[in-house]
Amino acid sequence: MNALSDNPENLVLGIDTGGTYTDAVLMEYHSRRVLATHKSLTTKRDFAIGIEQVIDGIAIDNPADIRMVSISTTLATNAIAEGKGKRVGLLLIGYDPDLVASFKMESRFATPHYYYFAGGHDLYGREKAELDLPAILAQVNQIKGQVDALAVSSYFSPLNPEHENRVYRAITRICDLPIVLGHQLSTKLGSIERATTAALNAALLAVLQDFIIAVRRAMARRQIDAPLMVVRGDGTLMSDEFAARTPVETIHSGPAASAIGGRFLSGLDDALIVDVGGTTTDLALIAQGQVTVSAAGATVGHYKTSVQAANLLSIALGGDSHITVGREKQIAVGPERVRPLSHLAAEHEGVAKRLKALARRPWAQATPDNLEYWLLLREPPEALLESGQEKALVDLLRDGPLPVPEILKELKLMHAVQLDARELMRQEIIGKAGLTPTDLMHIEGTHAPWNVEAAQLALEVFAHNQYRDPDELRREIWARIAEMAVHAIVTFLSGKDLEPPGAVHSHADRDMAHWFFYNSLYPTHPQLETRFRLRQPIIGIGAPAGLFLGKVAEGLHTELILPEHFEVANAVGAIAGTVMVVEEILVYPILTSSGLEVIGYHVQTGEERFDFEDLADAMAQARTLCRERALGAAIRSGADNPQVTLEERTDGLDTYRVRAKAMGKPRLAR
Repeated sequence: MNALSDNPENLVLGIDTGGTYTDAVLMEYHSRRVLATHKSLTTKRDFAIGIEQVIDGIAIDNPADIRMVSISTTLATNAIAEGKGKRVGLLLIGYDPDLVASFKMESRFATPHYYYFAGGHDLYGREKAELDLPAILAQVNQIKGQVDALAVSSYFSPLNPEHENRVYRAITRICDLPIVLGHQLSTKLGSIERATTAALNAALLAVLQDFIIAVRRAMARRQIDAPLMVVRGDGTLMSDEFAARTPVETIHSGPAASAIGGRFLSGLDDALIVDVGGTTTDLALIAQGQVTVSAAGATVGHYKTSVQAANLLSIALGGDSHITVGREKQIAVGPERVRPLSHLAAEHEGVAKRLKALARRPWAQATPDNLEYWLLLREPPEALLESGQEKALVDLLRDGPLPVPEILKELKLMHAVQLDARELMRQEIIGKAGLTPTDLMHIEGTHAPWNVEAAQLALEVFAHNQYRDPDELRREIWARIAEMAVHAIVTFLSGKDLEPPGAVHSHADRDMAHWFFYNSLYPTHPQLETRFRLRQPIIGIGAPAGLFLGKVAEGLHTELILPEHFEVANAVGAIAGTVMVVEEILVYPILTSSGLEVIGYHVQTGEERFDFEDLADAMAQARTLCRERALGAAIRSGADNPQVTLEERTDGLDTYRVRAKAMGKPRLAR
């Protein structure tokens, strides 16, 4: 689409990098008119490649007219989930190793390299034990060649960061590794979550910095000279400079951008946002015009953090979910994402020929495992081919994709479990293809950019092996997808556990929740009618949303809204958000040596502490400092004329928390 505008000085470019597609939107900022959109496949091994492709697809007439670029990215979330972050040494000061071990919390630290040292403070900011700086420096000297970054978390550091700051100054004299301090990321007092957040932030520093550098280079090559913003996990924006320092804040960036985009395009202040992508389906709730935020902090994988992020649920269900036969012979959709066979056959002529030959075989021989193909995505580094089997597999796939049974035959193996290629797949050297909902869309003609015949043949083989009619089976798969989505919505909104769809349990017939759920979707009881009704409408986001969510809305007795440009609403959300910075200052009592009498109050910022005899004076200083710090940080993060609001609450024990929120529209280039 041509990207002309009546007001060229107000053009902004939004980009969202999802698990399958990278989307871009060119918009006139003040009128909020979408001028051009484009989608390209995400290149997960190097997101910057997909971003360059999608920028080229927008066909910008005059790059000098772009006044802002904003990106939402799944990079941090994926890096954590896939274990691709950098190696981190975590220094724990004042933590009790026996207590941590007794509750089995070591696995939550997000790194296997954690070390305990004496020090830390108590609930009133008093030194609990003397800091063992010599031991810390000795440990750093020992590990500095084995890790890529360091994280430091001291007990109750939000109340007194002295030990973290002393450690930072000492370490910088003996090594040049990046160092992350826990108190700079969170004022929450949860020690485990703060340590986890610090470790994850350290692991992501180099990853996100490389990404931002690559995006900046892509912009420079296209003569785009504009501020670069990044979407936080709560849907607000921050400058690329802030994002590079606190990459952990981009956890859930993509789903948050989808929620913002859905709200923006629909104009609705209360709705359930359901974003159907190629890899996942993400749920978020819009209430009173705002994305609901998780009070507990973002969770990614099994790591709980102190990061504020949108309250959302992601399930492994999308256009590229692998359709297989489960253990109980029932149809399974996902959780694995694969390349659609229609796409693979469009790129490799040999795949279409093999599928035709497979369809002519007797039903008993044309098994579904023949529909799973492996393909070589790129040449691996020599060091990665550790075993002879891995080398033989790569050599075999250089001639083109092959179905798994043929790979086993060529490598003289009996079963797929003998074929260990997990690392090659994790690093995207080898990929998988199979039957997916995208292939069903090709058969139905609703989305058919690739090889329709290949999709039809694959479904025929799959259905015949199940002794089923292909059309009947296709309808059953769509019903199963709707069932999975309804299940996710009900559990997300209710906060209650429910047996997953397709679960087979001996007590299922006696379980009221299980019966209620299935009787609501498939009314079978002669006397009792049950139903779930969603009070808000569903706003569908993502290219497959119309196909995936029609039955879902029916099952929940609500309206499905597909606003204009719903296919790329996530990229719209990347530029529709506001810049927000939150600063918190703690006010807590100074006690006598006996600990029985309050003789004053500390005002603790991230780096400074001020002492006052009177609580009113301490609170007044906290308000002034908090407002000034939030305003300054918002301006540095790219806000234009930010407005500041203050709120206060007590944490108990004469402790108070002053919170300043500075918000403003992003500042466009002049």
